[in-house]
Amino acid sequence: MMRTLLSFFFLAVLVAGATSEAWGQGNGRKNLPSFDARPYHFGFILSGNQSDFNFAIADSLADDFRGVANLPQAGFNMHLMASYTITRHLRVRFVPGLSFQDRGLNYVFDGQSDVVKRTEAVNLDIPLLLKWRTDRVNNLAAYAIGGIKYARDFQSQEDVNQQLQTDNILRLKSGNLAADVGAGIDIFLPFFKLSIQATTEHGLLNVLIPDDSNYANPLEYLKTRSFVLSFCFEG
Repeated sequence: MMRTLLSFFFLAVLVAGATSEAWGQGNGRKNLPSFDARPYHFGFILSGNQSDFNFAIADSLADDFRGVANLPQAGFNMHLMASYTITRHLRVRFVPGLSFQDRGLNYVFDGQSDVVKRTEAVNLDIPLLLKWRTDRVNNLAAYAIGGIKYARDFQSQEDVNQQLQTDNILRLKSGNLAADVGAGIDIFLPFFKLSIQATTEHGLLNVLIPDDSNYANPLEYLKTRSFVLSFCFEG
């Protein structure tokens, strides 16, 4: 899945570059010439994500436990965006929105078929990001982006009583903090700016709830991880 997203990212950059060429770059016309003169810009972002966990196996294990492996799952994001220009090359972005993330872990126990535990999250994301951009060359510019994001999972089973369940569930904390880092390309089109970016999100907090269940006990910690491909529309 990650290879597919990366391939799609590079294909999208090539197509967008060709589109920019067709819409003015080839004849020297500069689209949106006064775009960077305005300090504030607003827009929205649509993204696809692939999510899994960064985890470690606990030292003390049940005798019948044989292993656990990631099963990355696909999801999508929808965010609003506000951008403020600090300097010629540096901008700050506030990008609140929703992310729909799905993760899976495949457990192996003696005498059982593989057990897959999936955790679906609907997160309210509140990120603050810094964007460093190169000088604009005609209708194109490259950039790097990074920052911190707080996420609140509306679908967390943090308050569920494990003892009332017919089968153990994998419970995760509802609050999380993550570091985002990535890169992209700005494409200035006649009526708006399109940005295509690839980022990775790495959870900084252990979200595992150690509730003495069959699926929490084998793990020392669980931290979230995602790869995100985004299309940003900015006016």
